[in-house]
Amino acid sequence: MLPNIAVIGNGYWGKNLVRTFHALGVLKSVCDTRTEAIEEVHSQLGVDTYISVEALLNDPDIQGIAIAAPAAQHYELAKACLLAGKDVYVEKPLALRVDEGQELVEVAKKRHRILMVGHILQYHPAILKLKELIGSGELGRIQFIYSSRLNWGKLRSEENILWSFAPHDISAILYLLDEVPVSVTATGGSYVNPQIYDTTLTACEFQSGVKAHIFVSWLHPFKEQRMVIVGGNKTAVFDDVEKERKLVIYAHHIDWVNRLPVARRDSGQVVPLPEEEPLRRECEHFIESMVTRRTPRTDGSSGVQVLQVLDACERSLRAQARTVQLHEAMAKYFADPTAVIDSGCEIGLGSKIWHFSHVMSGSRIGRNCNLGQNVVISPDVKIGDRVKIQNNVSVYTGVELEDDVFCGPSMVFTNVINPRSHVERKHEYRRTLVQQGASIGANATILCGVTLGRYCFIAAGAVVTRDVLDYALVMGVPAAQCGWICACGTRLRETHQMHCDDCGRRYVVENGHCRETSDSTVVAA
Repeated sequence: MLPNIAVIGNGYWGKNLVRTFHALGVLKSVCDTRTEAIEEVHSQLGVDTYISVEALLNDPDIQGIAIAAPAAQHYELAKACLLAGKDVYVEKPLALRVDEGQELVEVAKKRHRILMVGHILQYHPAILKLKELIGSGELGRIQFIYSSRLNWGKLRSEENILWSFAPHDISAILYLLDEVPVSVTATGGSYVNPQIYDTTLTACEFQSGVKAHIFVSWLHPFKEQRMVIVGGNKTAVFDDVEKERKLVIYAHHIDWVNRLPVARRDSGQVVPLPEEEPLRRECEHFIESMVTRRTPRTDGSSGVQVLQVLDACERSLRAQARTVQLHEAMAKYFADPTAVIDSGCEIGLGSKIWHFSHVMSGSRIGRNCNLGQNVVISPDVKIGDRVKIQNNVSVYTGVELEDDVFCGPSMVFTNVINPRSHVERKHEYRRTLVQQGASIGANATILCGVTLGRYCFIAAGAVVTRDVLDYALVMGVPAAQCGWICACGTRLRETHQMHCDDCGRRYVVENGHCRETSDSTVVAA
């Protein structure tokens, strides 16, 4: 028995999915927020229509959902569908962040749902034939792959050309080679919109020695969709714009004459291909996976692999064509695509680095840290675990943050005592140590050479010019101590023996120093 499938999105590409699933006899309904799109599909096909995704998900007669919404909505829609117990086909890319793609894979696994990504080239007869030719060894050892996907428009505002066009070629290359690159280098240009890349050129290197170049642009005067695979014996050219010579094998070879290489050209042999529509094959594969419960060829995990390559390409673009290692891009920390992570950094598990931040070479960041927007970590800075650095903070060379430190928005560290623009003073950097659990308020300034004690609290706007004791609360300009504060952040009532009303910890003050007593009993987390 065939399943009932709904399509979310009846736009530019969604119309093709609607048409194909209807032709296969499985289209139950279509969802779109635009009234005209709903009216059009209802009048043409007579299927059920929804404006609300929530109403669609509550329909018990729908077993599978195909998502053809803007890429920025893929993650949220796919997750909602999976949690509603539906099998999901989502157009490429699976999501716009690697961690979101990985989450979708986990949700699908836990819910025992099919998750398939629309990497249509893996269902193209030419790519399937190329996979066969490479596997049989007819092309010889693969040496180089070049792909170009060029056109005039369609311009996008939610994702750049890399995320719009390149997933097709990345997916196909990973499928043909059955491996992911070890490094990528990407460069590009933003000509229509300064924030959106219109043209990119990506170079990939694989462990097997294969190199691949991927050229994509939506500012090209004519359409071009070509992939060239150079092997040791033959070269294959897949030109998807061609009608008669879509896949051609060239037996070009090199002769040595008088000890000099001479290139011999071959006219090429056209490879016959079945006249099958790739989209129909792809939709049939989704239906088959739903019925048999077998993992689809382009499952969620393969979609995540493509995301990992795209993410590495994006990092390289934002870092002015710096080569990015894939193991770096696949590290188990999150960095926004606009963040720049220099080579030679160490970033711990679970840490997050947000928009436009820069982590420089030689710095070490611990586990589960959170770096806000516009944060700069200078070379050789050491940061412990669970450190939170809010927006617009620069941590300069010479500063060390221990575990659990909090740095409020726009607070300032310094590393020289008397800076002058025209005087070089790098040899005068002074060490600043922020010990475990210390909190620094917004817009506070910490002069270099001081030590901030364990769990001390620096009030917003304070200017700290000397060492701060453990558990001390300081404020003002220059900062002066005005009390004591618990490790949990609650101000303590000043007596010789103090206890925290919130968490129950107990403290004693002796010789002007505060310490936690061993008989503390925490009564609240």
